[in-house]
Amino acid sequence: MAEKEIKRADLAKYNGQNGNPAYVAVNGKVYDVTDSPAWTGGEHHGNLAGTDVTDALLNKSPHGDKVLAKLPLVGKLVD
Repeated sequence: MAEKEIKRADLAKYNGQNGNPAYVAVNGKVYDVTDSPAWTGGEHHGNLAGTDVTDALLNKSPHGDKVLAKLPLVGKLVD
């Protein structure tokens, strides 16, 4: 199955609001955080679903990228 491509401009639609799924991008990959209890309402410690959270996750998060293995991979972020 081909990897799904999500345009950077479209990522904001996946903000976890109004019935939309909640996706975040990290290092060019898009992950589904919809069912993650940490992302209730599309927000996690000031980070918003529908955005690229690479800097926050890799440079400011105590858990780093270890959490990504637990999240469903949606596809890749493209311009």
